Amino acid sequence: MIMHKHQKLMAAVLLIAGFPCGSALAQNAYPTKPLRLIVPFAPGGGTDIVARLLAQKLTESFKQTVIVDNRAGGGGTMGAETTVRATPDGYTTIIMSGSYATNAAMYKLPYDPVNDILPMGLIGDTAFIVALHPGVPIKNVGELVAFAKAKPGALNYGSSGTGGIAHLSGELFDMLAGTKLTHIAYKGTGPALNDLLGGQIQLIFGSAPATIPLVRANRLRAIAVTTTKRSAAHRRHHHQALGGSPRSAHRRRSRRSRL
Repeated sequence: MIMHKHQKLMAAVLLIAGFPCGSALAQNAYPTKPLRLIVPFAPGGGTDIVARLLAQKLTESFKQTVIVDNRAGGGGTMGAETTVRATPDGYTTIIMSGSYATNAAMYKLPYDPVNDILPMGLIGDTAFIVALHPGVPIKNVGELVAFAKAKPGALNYGSSGTGGIAHLSGELFDMLAGTKLTHIAYKGTGPALNDLLGGQIQLIFGSAPATIPLVRANRLRAIAVTTTKRSAAHRRHHHQALGGSPRSAHRRRSRRSRL
């Protein structure tokens, strides 16, 4: 969660005080009006889910409404720019994913990602789930690599935006596995999941909070997580950790098939 650098963080655990100096806090109760929490992606994705849970708890704590405001586009850059341009009074914040860092490397941004925004704290971290439409005849990473090599470009995967962390996860998979997946950019994981459920795309590197419920409901098939260990939140379904090379996973699978 991040806010204007010109604002002041007065307490830990996500308490926001955006007054220009400490004396102002002594003269004013905070907050005295609703706060805005910007989500730089469309509704339904992992960042959006976490933001809405956070907004509920902050509303209870502050005794003021925390309004979730989805400002999707540009892989998160539009929401960040909206935050930077907002009045620096402590009432506009943004919750960001790892795409905030990748955007700085990918684009010429209309704001300074280091000096224009002040980080407040880390809410948590999570893995991406490699999930497929149930109609896709792929059951594990080895089969995914084999299929993608046999039919380059035939598999479409969705992401929350070009240059974002989910997109780059797919590009890294291609680089390590020697495959060619086709990237389809959306304004958030939510719209990408909708198209995956409808069969318009075949797979996704999806955020865990948004993807796991669909896997548990048997609406998607998970085959891997982008960590070195299997997901503790996803023990009921078989999947593989992708901490190593997908190519190595494909070779291990091939060796087991020959035995």
